Amino acid sequence: MFTGSIVAIVTPMYPDGRVDYGALEKLVEFHVINKTDAIVAVGTTGESATLDYDEHRQVIRKVVEFADGRLPVIAGTGSNSTLEALKLTHWAAEDGAQACLLVTPYYNKPTQEGLFQHYKLIAESVDIPQILYNVPGRTGVDLLPETVARLANIDNIIGIKEASTLERMDELLDKVSSDKFSVWSGEDGLACEAILRGANGVISVSANIAPLQMYKMTQAAMAGDREKAESLNEEIKELHRLLFIEANPIPAKWILKEMGKIQGGIRLPLISLDKQYHLTMQDLITKLPKA
Repeated sequence: MFTGSIVAIVTPMYPDGRVDYGALEKLVEFHVINKTDAIVAVGTTGESATLDYDEHRQVIRKVVEFADGRLPVIAGTGSNSTLEALKLTHWAAEDGAQACLLVTPYYNKPTQEGLFQHYKLIAESVDIPQILYNVPGRTGVDLLPETVARLANIDNIIGIKEASTLERMDELLDKVSSDKFSVWSGEDGLACEAILRGANGVISVSANIAPLQMYKMTQAAMAGDREKAESLNEEIKELHRLLFIEANPIPAKWILKEMGKIQGGIRLPLISLDKQYHLTMQDLITKLPKA
């Protein structure tokens, strides 16, 4: 169901921080036109940490409505509270999402058995496909391949977004990848090589800015055309790097504002891109491949 270029979409906001649903609709249309394969709504790139319950649910509902069946919607429903993640996952299933993406519980540092029980409870409680999300650099917890292998035996846990190293990707592809369990890259800079090695695609920040290029690159990589995939990836290699020059999604939202796609709103404790990077980013925009 989910292969190729999957965008972790930003949540557009007005300068005062209110969610801009008009801009959100236009962003969804932008991705439909540019062949994005699926959308993750209210993932960590969508500022899930600072949206309240009502906003979280409404953004997912609106993305489902705007997509209108033209591409799948994956709802970000992870939390460091199992009960909160369970509630968000129930709502996403009720509101028409095709799957949920659940980041590992951050900050409280559960054991591997605690992680297993967390995901097992949610999967057995809500009948919707669920994707694990491991990003140890941001959460402070690492979902180990042995635990992933145990979770892969649960029917509606369908894959993992892994945002760490190629070595870890290789281990997961060897240990758990199958017709029933997918592995997606969560690192744009490693995605091309990960897909060439067997990953099912990428859940991408870069696709916010260059969706068609990400689509073309992932298609070439999935077809095993290394030369074409690497050539396409080379054209946006600097984008992958600069999108993390400050904490995600600060750079992505600033570039989208400069492109006229959204206004500049972002919620504290995140703030707009530091002025020292503006010229670098403006130069990057001029060099991006044209859709």
